[in-house]
Amino acid sequence: MTTLQPIHSATDTPNDVDDGGLDMFDIVITLAAHWRLLVFTPIIVGSLALGASYLIAPTYTSRTTFLPPQQQQSAAASALASLSALSGLASGAAGIKSPGDQFVSLLQSANVEDRIVDRFKLMEVYETKYRFLARQRLEQSVRIALGKKDGLITVEVDATEPTMAAEMANQYVTELRRLSADLALTEAQQRRAFFEAELKNTRGKLTEAQQVLQGSGFNPGALKAEPKAAAEAYAKIQAEATAAEVRLQTMRRTLVDSAPEVQQQAAMLGALRSQLLKLESSVDTRGDADYISRYREYKYQETLFDLFSRQYEMARLDESREGALIQVVDVATPAEHKSKPKRAFIAVAATFGTGLLLTMLVLVRQYWRLAKANPGRAEKLARLRQAWDGK
Repeated sequence: MTTLQPIHSATDTPNDVDDGGLDMFDIVITLAAHWRLLVFTPIIVGSLALGASYLIAPTYTSRTTFLPPQQQQSAAASALASLSALSGLASGAAGIKSPGDQFVSLLQSANVEDRIVDRFKLMEVYETKYRFLARQRLEQSVRIALGKKDGLITVEVDATEPTMAAEMANQYVTELRRLSADLALTEAQQRRAFFEAELKNTRGKLTEAQQVLQGSGFNPGALKAEPKAAAEAYAKIQAEATAAEVRLQTMRRTLVDSAPEVQQQAAMLGALRSQLLKLESSVDTRGDADYISRYREYKYQETLFDLFSRQYEMARLDESREGALIQVVDVATPAEHKSKPKRAFIAVAATFGTGLLLTMLVLVRQYWRLAKANPGRAEKLARLRQAWDGK
């Protein structure tokens, strides 16, 4: 009788039964064989991590939220609009694209950070020898963010003491008020700085013109009504021409000469100068012509001084109102509970991390043993060992 032999394909090899790999059943068997190691070791490590977390100093977080000053049209803008020659004197420098981002940058500046470091003696708290190291530690403990939707600025401060964290957060608002008051950031502050400089310059010229006029024998009744009116009209037009020229120079800093605004302002300046030439040509050079010219200069400086004084006072009023516009929504208070360390998270992360690492080590170790038992893979492992040893 003929015995039937099993039929094998041409690709079957003796190593197909055990090729040195791990299938799902082998993985389950391997893990079951080491279940004590995979269960108890992670629990022990997690317990040790939980105990070690009590050695970490607790960290408390305080937060303050406030509304920064907004770039807005002030009361002085309407007054400027009523004076055609002065309506754009300070407009060229105003208009910040993103004031919220600018105030965040101010809070993160070295100016503010140095005052915070000195105020709370952070070099001693952080035990640093250099100021820049204290600033780096401070930056790691402070988070400043601008809300994209609501526009509110949030300052969060971490410290080892809840009271210190709250005081540092509130101090950032105080330092922002101080710095924004020192710098010309808002539209009103820029106008105040501009008119303050012009007012100082005009005050000196007015004093000089008054001295020259008094030196020529000034008497309020010395002039007749007609020369006096002509001198006052000339002084007013000359003041407007000067203001228009200043505005034209301001516009040329940001616009080209072919721009319609620049051409319109240049045409206005030309018209004012033409009126001045007509008035100058009509002056009777006989008799008191020199006196009239001195009186014109005095009235011109007096008119400028009056215009700049009014605009300066309006700018100061708007600036004082803007200074209070840093409105605190949430004042930082001492935290009632620590924010760090999160002991439960540390224990759970240590437990699962240890379990995952041990599982991988057990599977790799089992795979290595099976690979060494397989002749084909054993040869490859030997070659790998030789290549690793550099032989």
